Amino acid sequence: MKKVIITGCNGQLGLELQEKLRGKYEILPTNRESVDITNFNGTVKYIKACHPDVIINCAAFTAVDICEEKEEEAYLVNAVGPKNLSFAANIVNAKLIHISTDYVFDGEGIINGNSIRRPYYESDKPNPQSSYGRTKLAGEEYVINNCNKYIIIRTAWLYGKGSNFVNTMINLSKINEEVRVVNDQIGSPTSTEELANMIEKLIETEECGIYHGTCEGYCSWYDFASEIYRMMSINIKVIPVSTEEFARKAKRPKYSVLENKKLKEHGFYSFKNWQEALRIYLNKYYINEQEVKQ
Repeated sequence: MKKVIITGCNGQLGLELQEKLRGKYEILPTNRESVDITNFNGTVKYIKACHPDVIINCAAFTAVDICEEKEEEAYLVNAVGPKNLSFAANIVNAKLIHISTDYVFDGEGIINGNSIRRPYYESDKPNPQSSYGRTKLAGEEYVINNCNKYIIIRTAWLYGKGSNFVNTMINLSKINEEVRVVNDQIGSPTSTEELANMIEKLIETEECGIYHGTCEGYCSWYDFASEIYRMMSINIKVIPVSTEEFARKAKRPKYSVLENKKLKEHGFYSFKNWQEALRIYLNKYYINEQEVKQ
């Protein structure tokens, strides 16, 4: 049985992967208390002792606005951490699966110098506009330049078990008659279950490189919230607002739809559309509250 280390094991994706892979692999869930990936010697010592076949790096500094104030700290986790894991993986000949983000792109619809709004391909040139995006891109570059066997997966708008947009919207509906949601940021809501399904398929491949992994289709945050309420039969007024109406420290991509181009070309996995994945998620976590609409 292959041995798989999951860093960031208490995050949404880390929890999903443990549930998905347990019984199929020997799972070693780790958090910062068990191994601090920003510490080179500690990381190498831990990896050598465990001698895994696969390392899935879900650890990240994901508080986007806080990253603007603490970029050095974010850089340690999002860039130095993957670098250390890359060297450690090489020592034991393990594959590193590193999770990245749509924030590596600027979201302005200017692709490779051309003003063309289309989903981003894996081959498109990144241009991050925030500390979070910059540190995550640095992490990608460290993995590419230092790891012998790696897969980088860029995903977006992730939700699973824990604190996320879906749960926030449902909780807000319990104490408010209306909510204001941004309508000019476009992306692809992606469930951790779907992303974990993709990762499970890629564990057994010999492929390397960057892959995009998001649910099919796209929407605005306003559309996303409206669909959550429709499926849950929640009667609440959803008011569309612009990004400028929300004072945030970090710049958000306006259009960060990712095309799963390489995944489709290789036929490893086909993501469900975002509405279907959302319905599955709501049925899983909210079935006891009320029936989820089709």
